Amino acid sequence: MSELAGFTYVHRAGTAGHHLMLFHGTGGDEHDLLDVGEFVAPGATLISPRGRAPEGALNRWFARLAPGVLDEDDIKRRAAEVADFVAAARNEHKIGGGQLWALGYSNGANIIAAALLLHGAIFDGAVLLRPMLPLQVATPPSLEHLPIYLAGGTRDGMIPPGSAQALATTLEATGADLLQAWRETGHMLEPDELDAVREWLAGYQSKRSR
Repeated sequence: MSELAGFTYVHRAGTAGHHLMLFHGTGGDEHDLLDVGEFVAPGATLISPRGRAPEGALNRWFARLAPGVLDEDDIKRRAAEVADFVAAARNEHKIGGGQLWALGYSNGANIIAAALLLHGAIFDGAVLLRPMLPLQVATPPSLEHLPIYLAGGTRDGMIPPGSAQALATTLEATGADLLQAWRETGHMLEPDELDAVREWLAGYQSKRSR
């Protein structure tokens, strides 16, 4: 493990020339999504930080006031910390433009969404698995043509009703190239959902290699 910009993280070098930054869900850590990253982005270099907003013994990315009720002031502070980490990682690991993508699940997806809505296109693409709208932003930035994959569950009882759709609507308004993948399921991912993410990522990697 390494330390950078105040974050503990895992850096696992790959051979494909692109990087995937992984953001775990509540109670996870920097090791949680490594297998997922290797599956959906074969050969990618993986960068997996640990959330810095613990809730008791559980690692999180920002505070919440109750389940589904988020602390927007803390989100803003933590999103700024993540943006600083991303900038430091680009510099430390010599990551060029178009090479750094993000993938997050649940609380991890929410911090990615918050960082994009508050700091613009700090990633070159993102996969949001079971996200919700983390905060209201008066004037969202332009995310014109930024590839974003949003996987939501229509029976997800872990987030407020309509919040994931509100995030999708907000991202569409930024101009992002948003793909919505909805399932009639809950908060847990179904096995074949990662197959779809892998195919989607491979399509963008193929376009860039032409």
